[in-house]
Amino acid sequence: MAHWVNEREKYLMELIRLEGRGDYATREACHGHHECTFELEYRCKDCFGTELYCKDCMVERHRDNPLHRIEHWNAYYFKDTTLKCLGLRIQLGHAVTLDFCECLCAQSHATQILRARLYPATCSDPESAATFQLLQHFQMLTFESKASAFEYWQTLARLTDNTGIKPCKDHYESLLHMIKQCSHDPAGVDATEPGGCAVLCHTCPHPGKNLPDDWRMAPPDKQWLYTQYFAIDANFRLVRKNVSSDSVDPGLSKGWAYFVEETGFKLFLKDIGKVSQEKSTCVSHNAMNLAETKNSRGLAATGAGTVDCSHHNFKRPCGVGDLQRGEKYMNMDYLFFSTVQHSDEVSVLNVSYDIACQWSKHLWDRMSKYPSRLHFEHDGKTMTFLIPKFHLPAHITACQISFLHNLIKGMGRTDGEAPDTREDGYYNWKKVTNFGISLLSKIKTAIPKCEQHQHEFDEFNLAQWKEVVENWEFDHSSKNPFRITTVSMTLAAVRLKLSQQEAEDLENGLNNSLHMDISPSVLISSGMDLEEQHSHPMDLQMTKLQECSNALLRKIEQWCNIQVLYMPAVGRLRAVEAANVQSVCEEKAHEIKLWLPSKVKEIAEPCEGPLCAYEWELRRAQAHEALDELHRQLQLHTHLYKFKDAHIRGQRANTRASTVLNKVEQSMKTTVAQYHRAWSAVKTLSMVLGKPNWEVKLPELQPADVRGMAEGETRQSEGTCTLSWIWKTRGVAGVGEDGEAVLSEGLHIEWCKSRARANRWAEEVELLQEEMRRVADFLSWHAGWWEEQANWRTALAAPEQERIEGYAKCQATLRRAMRDRFQKMWSVVPALLKSTSPAISLSVS
Repeated sequence: MAHWVNEREKYLMELIRLEGRGDYATREACHGHHECTFELEYRCKDCFGTELYCKDCMVERHRDNPLHRIEHWNAYYFKDTTLKCLGLRIQLGHAVTLDFCECLCAQSHATQILRARLYPATCSDPESAATFQLLQHFQMLTFESKASAFEYWQTLARLTDNTGIKPCKDHYESLLHMIKQCSHDPAGVDATEPGGCAVLCHTCPHPGKNLPDDWRMAPPDKQWLYTQYFAIDANFRLVRKNVSSDSVDPGLSKGWAYFVEETGFKLFLKDIGKVSQEKSTCVSHNAMNLAETKNSRGLAATGAGTVDCSHHNFKRPCGVGDLQRGEKYMNMDYLFFSTVQHSDEVSVLNVSYDIACQWSKHLWDRMSKYPSRLHFEHDGKTMTFLIPKFHLPAHITACQISFLHNLIKGMGRTDGEAPDTREDGYYNWKKVTNFGISLLSKIKTAIPKCEQHQHEFDEFNLAQWKEVVENWEFDHSSKNPFRITTVSMTLAAVRLKLSQQEAEDLENGLNNSLHMDISPSVLISSGMDLEEQHSHPMDLQMTKLQECSNALLRKIEQWCNIQVLYMPAVGRLRAVEAANVQSVCEEKAHEIKLWLPSKVKEIAEPCEGPLCAYEWELRRAQAHEALDELHRQLQLHTHLYKFKDAHIRGQRANTRASTVLNKVEQSMKTTVAQYHRAWSAVKTLSMVLGKPNWEVKLPELQPADVRGMAEGETRQSEGTCTLSWIWKTRGVAGVGEDGEAVLSEGLHIEWCKSRARANRWAEEVELLQEEMRRVADFLSWHAGWWEEQANWRTALAAPEQERIEGYAKCQATLRRAMRDRFQKMWSVVPALLKSTSPAISLSVS
């Protein structure tokens, strides 16, 4: 491999040589048969060799191979054609010895093999080779199916001999070398610049390529259209084992495409590696806080970090690199600053990272300590740091409202996620070829969504909050309108409020207590506590179940004796129950009915009004407290599930993780049951006390309502999901009567979110139209660029020069054909825009 590195310029020229006519350019007539005098114009991509023939000879030679692929020389490059076009009609009714040319003027053996469209396994004295067709077949197969080279070799071996009688010689190592070797700069291989071989995202802003000349003069409210979107992430499954030495097994990547240049990267890590990294002050980011704990024995890399274009998931030039022992800041900093050099002219940058809340804090301080080649001039640029939508629910509340794509102007429907898959230049090119379909599909989805969310926003009609939101969009340091400032009152706070009320009654000479130590509010409050204890007795440890059950029974008996003082009707109810009980067994603690006021009123028995009022207040607080607890458990469940899915491997670890998740799910069921008890009591007491409209704040909790904040209904995404009502409730009012302050703030926040959703969809429609224009302009620019490359190298022999010119002009023609096809597909967009309601604009006021 080290020998081949020195020969790759020669290999490149030979590969380009095959794009032209080679030695046949000087031949005047076809040699298909001795009497043929026609011009050489055709060659077969599937036959052995590169021989050119005239039309008639090509047809005659392929009567037994009618499915072969034919190319036609059009005076500039080879263009695909078919045997059918040449006039072929069909009437229905291997061991190889190869001899090299040994003439004095003969080329090297490797060159002779390359000119025969075979790829040699070694540079000197090759004894094995693979056809170009086989290497192209493997490349496409592994890109689409992830098949390994070993699996492909096993397939070839089995196709050769599937009996084991005559096993073929092991050429697996040779195949690996050919696959790795199998780049393009007008000045040659070594002149290739960093990232020069990367397939760029055509929709991203590239000044001088796909932006208008006056793009810098765009109004402030349109600058977001020229934004570069970055997404940073890591993949810990892309591990790489140690090699014996770089001299024996050299890396072929020199930073020419997606991976950063390895030597400079390693020197940077060596110099900066001793700098300590601050711990996270947000949630527990295991990738960072546990960066030193990952097992790295025998590994040169424990994963790969990547920086992508987040709007269309393109790999960025010089944006991929190895990770050592976790996802450290210095690794990700190097990748970010390396790839951002390719967008240094863009003035608006949005950077999405699952730990952006921590990583961005001291980014510029860290940059100042790095080598000057990594420095990025950020003054005068607008940079926004965000957290990907999928990762955001695991963060604290402050991060969820400050780093959310959906709430920040100019994001469109970008999710900020970087795919964790093994994507590279092939996938970039595949997405380029699919832009016609993908962009059209996106805008067909975005236009009706834009209209739908605009109508939903118009229904609010609360323009008095517009100024607050616009101030925050302009300056994120101002008051955040999405932040909740009122505090839900807890059950303990309601108990305190009722105690203070009773103390005030005593001062005024009003004493409703019938017991020296137990007041009416304490009676109801302690009864609810007992209800919670005997509602789920199996939560107790089995070894102490009987002991705890006896203690609970004694507490209930004491409470029941006091209860009769305040609720005489309960004594009669218990007497009736005792008379109807046939069993002589002692009643279990969890079987005793407590007969709180709400239960007494269910059977139309008399109960003092103040007792009902006390339970009303306490039950409402209990319901809101249960919802708050359900919020925490759902967030914990979401975080644990995602962590398990991303990081837990192996049966033992998965069993432990599943046990933890089961405990959380059991706690959720207990909390849901608590809410149902409180809701049923409130429903009964509302009719007794004449309290209407209480269900607005405390709806009935259905199984479908118990879902995470980021979980919508079936087939709903973040931007289209319907938020479960449990996340909209704000608890009992902290100030004002009947929750007016909290209701107003909750409505304000929902108005802001509705406005944000409408704006993001409107931005998506506008951004997709801009991206369609950019793709067409980029392809036009790229076609012109390829034509310029045709005449860059002049110190070449005529055959080589012809090949370079032909290859360049072929690429230029290809880009223009793609541009024309895309524009034809997108011609329906103006009609789609006109079909929407006239009230729908591309910017929500």
